[in-house]
Amino acid sequence: MSIEKTSPNHAAKPRVAIVFGGRSSEHPISVVTAGSVLRAIDRSKYEVLPIGITHEGRWALVGDEPDRMAITDGRLPDVDQVAESTEGQVALPGSPASREVVWSEPGAAPKVLGEVDVVLPLLHGPWGEDGTLQGLLELSGVPYVGSGVLASAAGMDKEYTKRILASHGIGVGDWTVVRPREWESEQGRAAARERIAALGLPLFVKPCRAGSSMGITKVKDLAGLDAAIEEARRHDPKIIVEAGVAGREIECAVLEFEDGPRASVPAEILVGGDFEFYDFEAKYIDSSEVEIPARLDAQQTAEIRRQAVAAFEALGCEGLARVDFFLLEDGSWMVNEINTMPGFTPISAYPKMWEASGVPYPELIDRLLQAALRRPTGLR
Repeated sequence: MSIEKTSPNHAAKPRVAIVFGGRSSEHPISVVTAGSVLRAIDRSKYEVLPIGITHEGRWALVGDEPDRMAITDGRLPDVDQVAESTEGQVALPGSPASREVVWSEPGAAPKVLGEVDVVLPLLHGPWGEDGTLQGLLELSGVPYVGSGVLASAAGMDKEYTKRILASHGIGVGDWTVVRPREWESEQGRAAARERIAALGLPLFVKPCRAGSSMGITKVKDLAGLDAAIEEARRHDPKIIVEAGVAGREIECAVLEFEDGPRASVPAEILVGGDFEFYDFEAKYIDSSEVEIPARLDAQQTAEIRRQAVAAFEALGCEGLARVDFFLLEDGSWMVNEINTMPGFTPISAYPKMWEASGVPYPELIDRLLQAALRRPTGLR
């Protein structure tokens, strides 16, 4: 079988494969994130190769058309809508000896699209943000933006995020996990309900390994518990139940600089209207308000920035992360969760926090790419 080669034409500038979409329920938000990054990336410094992963897992070539990757009139975008072919397949390098990306279509000779210098993986949720794609890139020897396999997996799994943070003395709330095997027997369900009831009301039932506020239900009456668990299990067979807390929802962005990670000015999530919490619709459709900087005094601001970096270090994160906190009524802090690949959509808090901290969106992307290019792959 012959392989047709195209000119790589990237000697002067690093070539960035922007990978997005994916098999998780967060697929459309990943597409929106990719569109935002394509608009902002400095084309005088980088070449880009957009690669979309469909819901079925096919790696597709995508046109460099960010306007087609936006939420329009409440409609969410999809990789299948922007893919250049319904049958072609992109293959990333298969070994550290080569960084060539290959495109193949039925009945045609494979075509080498050129070499890739760094991957910007913009997938959210399982099969992308959870260490799986990071493991593939480590095997391929290709530099990539963001945390490695373990930190990505631990950050995706809310149970292990809480276990690791608590072991480092970082505050987390009361919680319990319901595993798939437990929920599949009546005896297990009874034991799970008993543990959950001990947490008190209200409760938040969540998929353990999902983001973008997918599948979350606020439970104010235990009569609705089973239905909330089944809703979360549509996204993940393993679910976590957290005790509700009274406090303000504050976020802080962490970015790796040459001298180590630093924290941005914090932001506060202000959920209004008919929304009881920051769910998917409030976050992406209704566009609840994000106040930047958050109304905190100097001591509170210094403390959340310290704890955000401490959480980043505790999980072994690299590149970037967004750490979500509750500021409780007694003045103490509690980490809600950590996001190792936060959204970069036009309304996302992560880039907005850095913009308010003096790092505009194009520079933010540049810093992430430069950090990835400096970092060796493999054990470090």
